[in-house]
Amino acid sequence: MEHKPVRAIFPGSFDPITNGHLDVIQRGVKLFDQLIVAVGQNPTKNELFSLDERVEMITELVKDMPRVIVESYECLTVKFAAEKKVDVMLRGLRNLTDVQYEFQLAMTNRSVAGIETIFVMTSEEYGFVNSTMVREVALLGGDVSKLIPPFVYEKIKKRLSKKQ
Repeated sequence: MEHKPVRAIFPGSFDPITNGHLDVIQRGVKLFDQLIVAVGQNPTKNELFSLDERVEMITELVKDMPRVIVESYECLTVKFAAEKKVDVMLRGLRNLTDVQYEFQLAMTNRSVAGIETIFVMTSEEYGFVNSTMVREVALLGGDVSKLIPPFVYEKIKKRLSKKQ
């Protein structure tokens, strides 16, 4: 039987990308033949970095992962997934709150677009980390250096020094 390559999409706003996101990417690349990190807009969030800046940062962080590509999109995630002909959506779970939200989203995506969702649990040390929290702590002058890649931390420090 011939092996059909499995393409997956890992969507998010990644503003900024965290160590938890990278953990999911590193684990996802072991599961799929190709993983598209899909960087999207979230109109409800106050962005720290532009879409292009986020794509650039993530591309730098995954440059040694040949089966990972990074692309931006500005439509419904399931529409982008259909355009890219992906087989599954990859999502990370941190806690029970995520489970409830992600379960509802996965059921909706399967019902509306026929796309399956695969969940991976983030590593314990990233179970509390999310981009919104990182952004807020950084904006208030807190140290987020252990929560995000050093490269991203430097970008945040530079961005915030310009705002002051």
